[in-house]
Amino acid sequence: MDIFEKLLKHMGPIGEHSERAHGYFAFPKLEGEIGPRMKFRGNEKIVWSLNNYLGLANHPEVRATDAKAAADFGMASPMGARMMSGNTTYHEQLEKELSDYMGKEDTTLLNYGYQGIMSAIDAVCGRRDVIVYDAECHASILDGLRLHPGKRYVFKHNDIEDCEKQLKRATELAKAQGGGILVVTEGVFGMAGDQGKLKEIADLKDKFEFRLLVDDAHGFGTMGKTGAGTGEEQGVQDKIDLLFNTFAKSGASIGAFISGDKAIINYLRYNMRSQIFAKSIPLPIVIGHLKRVQLMRQHPEMKQKLWDNVNKLQEGLKSRGFNIGRTNSPVTPIYLQGDIPEATAMCLDLRENYNIFCSIVVYPVIPKGQIIYRLIPTAAHSDEDIELTLKAFSETKAKLDAKTYQVAEIPVI
Repeated sequence: MDIFEKLLKHMGPIGEHSERAHGYFAFPKLEGEIGPRMKFRGNEKIVWSLNNYLGLANHPEVRATDAKAAADFGMASPMGARMMSGNTTYHEQLEKELSDYMGKEDTTLLNYGYQGIMSAIDAVCGRRDVIVYDAECHASILDGLRLHPGKRYVFKHNDIEDCEKQLKRATELAKAQGGGILVVTEGVFGMAGDQGKLKEIADLKDKFEFRLLVDDAHGFGTMGKTGAGTGEEQGVQDKIDLLFNTFAKSGASIGAFISGDKAIINYLRYNMRSQIFAKSIPLPIVIGHLKRVQLMRQHPEMKQKLWDNVNKLQEGLKSRGFNIGRTNSPVTPIYLQGDIPEATAMCLDLRENYNIFCSIVVYPVIPKGQIIYRLIPTAAHSDEDIELTLKAFSETKAKLDAKTYQVAEIPVI
């Protein structure tokens, strides 16, 4: 069989709906300045789908810094991989400032978050090593695990008893094979919004020998007294051996970094294939990151405004009887019941008649019969944005419960 013919016969559980969904439910185009209100298909919508937590995307100082750096250096500089010809004083300055912010000895920059954490797992773990990880870890972590040639054990989400059980299994195997153990979890889980049980996992170091890698992509800039993340929030930043963060959320940019003890970060710097064999991060992005970190540290009111909006939105939803699950972060899921055609009809109503744009999650990401709307409040949202959204969800949920959205198939847009 021709390999392309095989693919086209089976477009995948999401791709099979592409003819109806493309451009609206999948690959939509938001236009205009990044913010809480943008245009979709020519009409203004209140947008809850952007991880612009602190509102930095259009901060005047950020925009000015980005523009000047692009004018001064262009996007080509520096040319080459970081190890060969792509290193600059700005890259090193950013790593130093991030280390200070995270309370770690050293930091190395990563071109992209997704490939970065995959490559970190690959660099740390060999075939004799064992990985123990949370069942709800992000796809980038799961893909990193797929690269691992050794054994891995999964524990039930945030279930410390099961984590301990898997650590016992991992310890026996690692001892027999002459390997070590890496535990992987998240600071804030991006779908449900609940914090990982970092303190409880770190406490297990008293009983087991392992190193802890935490993906804190959603915690960086949003959690903790200074915004240093979920480890700071839970008082265990010093117990995290490898702390991964991305600029794609609170930083409103692209790229990532990983922080830890100097010796292991230097090892990663020389052994992470995704960085050794890839072009260095362009200078305008690095200089833009420096400005973003400066603003995060010098203006705690941005994080306070974010949390004011988080509390207004989440309390408003709960008071109206919505199930927002176990979130204790800015990530705000709304759990509803319905099939895919109902979900898409409701989403269509929200966008076209209430001017609310937010991300919708259905099967196969979650079980059949369930609907999750995932809202991301930011410091840039207004009280009016929140009130209009609460009203829209109250009215559309009533329609969902009344079976108004029952249709035979996904609507054609």
